[in-house]
Amino acid sequence: MLIIPAIDLRGGKVVRLFQGDYEKTKVYGEDPISYALYFENTGAKRIHIVDLDGAKEGYPVHKDLILSIIKKVKIPVQVGGGIRTREDIEMYLKEGVSQVILGTRAVQDPAWLKKITEEYPQRIIVSVDVKGDFIALSGWLRISEIHYLEFLSQLADFQLFAIILTLIERDGTQKGVETERLERALSASPHPLILAGGIKDIEDIKLLKKYENSGLFGVITGRAIYEGTLDLKEAFHIAHGS
Repeated sequence: MLIIPAIDLRGGKVVRLFQGDYEKTKVYGEDPISYALYFENTGAKRIHIVDLDGAKEGYPVHKDLILSIIKKVKIPVQVGGGIRTREDIEMYLKEGVSQVILGTRAVQDPAWLKKITEEYPQRIIVSVDVKGDFIALSGWLRISEIHYLEFLSQLADFQLFAIILTLIERDGTQKGVETERLERALSASPHPLILAGGIKDIEDIKLLKKYENSGLFGVITGRAIYEGTLDLKEAFHIAHGS
């Protein structure tokens, strides 16, 4: 199981939102590249970058900044936020992004998603952002009528790298992880899952490590790192089994 540090970008800065609320933004740093290098040097095997402005606007707002980060680190970087066209996907992958994360358009247009995964097998991650039991879209500004388990079942034969399951009510709260919807998702999907939302401390990592053999590939964490409630080196040691 991987611990995947998150770098959320808004206005060129490293931020975190509370439950996806753009009105509840906390700035943690002015230099995203320094954070990426710190995570790599501390032992991260993968970094998660989200263009929050891009997710809201519907196109990659922080493209140049993200590509600058990619060029500075040697570990895989997965990138999401506002990526809704084949051209954007191709651009990011050609420039060195390991996997592109698709959310809104992937949910709204599964036929398009299937074509993309056939063209770029194992290079696409689908982000399933859940509030209650339903999927949120457009930077979490709108809740759809699509049940997350039904959508996961639809993706069973797609050539995905992984699926991110984000529990919005927990995201950015440091309230601890919730395993009920995770367990349902692991049962519904044959793809490796990455959980996001609610990580507080090392006890959460120990709890989630138990799901590794059930298909939990990784855990995304941001605020717990920035607030200092999660010891990153210890988390890597437990999660990576080293």
